[in-house]
Amino acid sequence: MARIKLTVAYDGTNYVGWQYQPNGMSVQQRLEQALQQLTGIIHTVYSSGRTDSGVHARGMVCHLNTERDLPLSAWREGVNRFLPDDIAVRRVEKVDDQFHARFSARGKRYRYTILRDPVRSPLEHKISWQVKKNLDLEKMEQAAQDFLGSHDFAAFRTSGCSADTTIREIFSIDFNEDGSLLYIDICGSGFLRNMIRMMVGTLVQIGRGKRPVSVIQNLLEGTVPEISPLTAPAQGLCLMDVWF
Repeated sequence: MARIKLTVAYDGTNYVGWQYQPNGMSVQQRLEQALQQLTGIIHTVYSSGRTDSGVHARGMVCHLNTERDLPLSAWREGVNRFLPDDIAVRRVEKVDDQFHARFSARGKRYRYTILRDPVRSPLEHKISWQVKKNLDLEKMEQAAQDFLGSHDFAAFRTSGCSADTTIREIFSIDFNEDGSLLYIDICGSGFLRNMIRMMVGTLVQIGRGKRPVSVIQNLLEGTVPEISPLTAPAQGLCLMDVWF
């Protein structure tokens, strides 16, 4: 029995998320179907986490246990042959039995992309959130510092989150500009359901002047229960890396 680690990229536009859902096709379902077509065996794929409907990934990590003895190139090229164009296995590695895509993970990096333009972009509308009004980037960067470190992020999760604890650690938040595009890279130990989208939504509210810089600290401390963070649209979010 071998354990195979896969790094998968996908455009989440047409999927209900990574995990199986009753209301549509998931990325996991497509991947497991391709594995069965390649090997003739039903495999269960274990992922490093979940992405919600419409969210993308460049580096989703997952693993499977298999009795099939195939070259690594066959796992990649063979599976990709049976996958649609919006999903691809990018890397394949053999790992020992101690490796687990979820429980061995030490951190993740997500990128949120904002298009700062009054006119929509046909090329970027699937991977970004169009914000038509100017944003005060200096205030957003100042406010983002309050996210760093370990905090109770209970205010930054949506209903249905099944996490045992709402304590999470944020390692870094970086802002980078490329013309009208603004990239917000967030690295952390792990994330609650819709946590990053709510973090970004709050930062955009601050950048628009609709919330004070202090609102993040207040939300983390639970002192403004009447305020709900804005949830940024799913299509702007992408899982970039998982490290172990």
